[in-house]
Amino acid sequence: MTSRTTTGRSRPELITDAALALLVERGMRGLTHRAVDERAGLPQGSTSNYARTRQALLEATVRRLAEREARVLALDEIPAPSAGLDGIIGALALVLHRHLTHHRELLVARYELGLEATRRPELRAFYDAAGRHRFREPLNQLMAAAGSREPERHALSLVAWCEGLMFSCAAGAYHSAVPSEEELRKGFGELLRGMLAAPGVGPQGLAASGGGE
Repeated sequence: MTSRTTTGRSRPELITDAALALLVERGMRGLTHRAVDERAGLPQGSTSNYARTRQALLEATVRRLAEREARVLALDEIPAPSAGLDGIIGALALVLHRHLTHHRELLVARYELGLEATRRPELRAFYDAAGRHRFREPLNQLMAAAGSREPERHALSLVAWCEGLMFSCAAGAYHSAVPSEEELRKGFGELLRGMLAAPGVGPQGLAASGGGE
């Protein structure tokens, strides 16, 4: 059994949370086993005992990032499409606004890890798998249940729209101008109604329905 510290976090959680904080504060070059020990307030050698190699440390950090982002985004709390598209739109706007206003440090850490994955094929596979299981597959299922005829393509469009906003607000030109929850709701509404509209049916035809049927 993994022991818990007085902070309520296990030692692996302390280590990987410290690694995420270092990525935000110092970038990838600042992520070393010794620096993680110091940042976590643990005896020297603790991180090496947990993750012997840099690859192991990076994989553990990706895993922890996916866990924390999954809690923030809470995709499992999004209403079922049968309850109506407005409920999905409102929930997506809420969780994205929460991510942008209270958890931007997770986005910065993700960008650091994503860029590192472009240079490490072994990390690329692990990074992609973490995102696929926690985020991509649930969104594919959500789009299918909402009536999409091309759920994978529509999920990709939804992810791309969200990712563009997140990058702009966390590290780009809009870092000091985060959209309001209402603005995000309008954006999600335009995007989803446009994608889910049946052929020959305008986006307004989905206003009171849970899908494009």
